[in-house]
Amino acid sequence: MKSNRISLFVMKYLFYMSNQTKYITSEIKLSTYTEKMNRTEVLFDEHILVWIISGETKIVFANSKNIYLPGDVILIPRNQLISVGLYPKDGLPHQSVAMHLSTSRLKQFYSQIEANYGKVSTEIPSYKNHPLLESFKASLLPYFNMEDQFPDNIASLKITEAISILRVIDNSIDAHLANFEQPGKIDLATYMEKHYTFNVPIEKFGYMTGRSLTTFKRDFKKIFNSTPQKWLTQKRLELAHYQFTEEKKTPVEVYFEVGFENLSHFSYAFKKQFGYPPSHLLDQRRNH
Repeated sequence: MKSNRISLFVMKYLFYMSNQTKYITSEIKLSTYTEKMNRTEVLFDEHILVWIISGETKIVFANSKNIYLPGDVILIPRNQLISVGLYPKDGLPHQSVAMHLSTSRLKQFYSQIEANYGKVSTEIPSYKNHPLLESFKASLLPYFNMEDQFPDNIASLKITEAISILRVIDNSIDAHLANFEQPGKIDLATYMEKHYTFNVPIEKFGYMTGRSLTTFKRDFKKIFNSTPQKWLTQKRLELAHYQFTEEKKTPVEVYFEVGFENLSHFSYAFKKQFGYPPSHLLDQRRNH
């Protein structure tokens, strides 16, 4: 994977548990996972089209949670903060084909046609067992067994074919693919309330809300009367407390879901916030 195709933030986290990744080009790959991959926050610089071959994929996008199974095809939009979990299922590894739809290729494609602009969906575009996409995937898989280098001109044709198929089966897809704008300044309070469980650097929150780091911190202080890190920690711990008491979850189930990287840090922060460790709530639950 080339560094100019994906942000450094994503490279730090994404695919670190991959057992095998085969490339036919830097833009098209086949990934196989035999071990469970916990929830991982990702932010792509370009659209990613993904075919699920086997296993289960869980994606959290803003306030929605979706599960994708073999045969499903997902378009993960660029500049959208999501979390992904990849899981083997039914004795099979998690396996998927991913294709990068770069901005340069999309600009070239749309320079020759008129885009059908419309309202961008708030959901991740997905398609279940569509015959055109299934046929395209079947035509692509044999190339991963090639020993010779995959010709660039064929790779370009396959990517163009994929874009064309998407436009045939989804008349609203241009709203995603033909939109080349960078994130603009948006309502910070609304965005943070929807995304506070995503464990990403403060700089990324600034970028996604259309602000420099300095402006983000200044605006954040005005709105929440707190620093970003302090507010994020408090919100995550309040959610964890609710999940312990109302949803009867355990610390192992909760800490990563609410935005902490490890259990020990979560337990320390929880005790500092509430005056008792998470185990105290578990003991109370057992005694009632």
